[in-house]
Amino acid sequence: MAEEPVTENSAIEAATKRLAAALDGLEAALDRRSAVDGREQALSDQVVALGVDRSRLAAQLDEQTARATQLGAATREVSRRLDLAMDAVRTVATAKEA
Repeated sequence: MAEEPVTENSAIEAATKRLAAALDGLEAALDRRSAVDGREQALSDQVVALGVDRSRLAAQLDEQTARATQLGAATREVSRRLDLAMDAVRTVATAKEA
């Protein structure tokens, strides 16, 4: 009968070691998962920041495109007026020569 308590103690010790190893493995897995979650959050934050930058840049591009359109229209108007002025000068010069 002296062997039974030793065997039970050995079995309990082995089970305790397996439980401790399992708990260590679980803790390590939780640490890895926490690290992954942190990296995922950092990536998510970067995606949000890039979206904000993209929106800002798109708005700036729209503003500059509108400004370029206005400048193009103003340039065409100035060119038209210069053509009219040059025609008037030519007409006066031609009339003066005649």
